[in-house]
Amino acid sequence: MASDLLETVEKRLAPAHTAVMVIDMQNDFCAEAGYVEKVVGKDVSACRAVAPRVMALVQAARARGVPVYWIKANYDPDRLPEGMRVKQQEKSRVVCCGTGSWGGAFYGVSPAPGEAVIEKSSYSAFADSEVERRLRAEGVRTVVFAGVQTNVCVESSLRDAVCKGFYAVLASDCVASHTADLHDATLMNVRFLFGDVLDREAIARIWQSGME
Repeated sequence: MASDLLETVEKRLAPAHTAVMVIDMQNDFCAEAGYVEKVVGKDVSACRAVAPRVMALVQAARARGVPVYWIKANYDPDRLPEGMRVKQQEKSRVVCCGTGSWGGAFYGVSPAPGEAVIEKSSYSAFADSEVERRLRAEGVRTVVFAGVQTNVCVESSLRDAVCKGFYAVLASDCVASHTADLHDATLMNVRFLFGDVLDREAIARIWQSGME
């Protein structure tokens, strides 16, 4: 119903119905010896740099009782959609974020006991996972997105969230990519059509305001 629309960013970010989703902060995407640097040949220093900012956002969320969802890629070949698998194999037969691997472990971030840690085997956190069910069970209406890569898994997840009826907020200084112009394009596209784009301090100020 139109009367139920959350028409301001302050209403959309009310702690009572907001969650933070941290995507793919893993060694293979962020570390110097990870898959993206070693196999793909891209500089992921921007992804390493974002880890402390992601944790600052997470701490602000915890302080206001905002749940945090930790999304981890598992790209074992037998789990991947065919279109995704063929693109991976064009680059290498090396498995990215394989089961039990160092590459699949978290980089620079630390889930707290009891926080949801959910694996995905597609670019979107909402594809073939329990994410949507758990968000709805907690009464979440708005998802704040953080993590990597801005233009791939973060953007794919954000678009799916909006299409499924959630409000989306992109934490602009808590996302990163190995390709700066594509990172910037995602921020522009989200701001234009898909949701709100705010830095972590602006998000925290809204949470601290106590609006419910």
